[in-house]
Amino acid sequence: MFTGLVDKVGIVSSVTESSAGRELRIDSDYSDLALGESIAINGACLTVREFGEGWFTVAAVATTLDRTTVGGWQTGQRVNLERALRAGDRLGGHFVQGHVDGVATVIDIRRRDDALLVDLALPQGLPELMVLHGSVAVDGVSLTVNELPGPDLLQLSLIEYTLRHTTLADLRVGDRVHVEADMLGKYVQRLLKEPSWSSAR
Repeated sequence: MFTGLVDKVGIVSSVTESSAGRELRIDSDYSDLALGESIAINGACLTVREFGEGWFTVAAVATTLDRTTVGGWQTGQRVNLERALRAGDRLGGHFVQGHVDGVATVIDIRRRDDALLVDLALPQGLPELMVLHGSVAVDGVSLTVNELPGPDLLQLSLIEYTLRHTTLADLRVGDRVHVEADMLGKYVQRLLKEPSWSSAR
């Protein structure tokens, strides 16, 4: 479980293929990692396989590659990092599972006063989970839904602090980003739907 409050920005220093999947070495200044711990990397929960002074490795299996942008990450890319929430930590963002629900595309970026407005085109299944002024995680960053300007569009309003402390300042039109909808909304949606097995009775 995470909060969407990015605590480090790391750099992908190598990408290799192995029997474990697509292996990524991430350079960061974490100093007390443990083997097997979970780290959200751009919002995708991955497991620490090895680590050393200033680096750690993770591996993404085929299902992760199918559902995320991890397969396109290259050496030198900056990524948002967040370690798992510990009992007693402050919950400044919202509950984030690190399970990417879909990949959205940046279609517009523009400045309005002291904020940067970013419009995302959402994939099928995600628009109905967005709530005006509700929570959403984009590339692992806990954000507020600023506007819903179209049936499949999500608008973010990024403040200066977020731009300085995450990779979202690097966004360009055409970029693809991870989106995780608010966990509460997903459970409510599931409870309101007729069970898929009911038609077989």
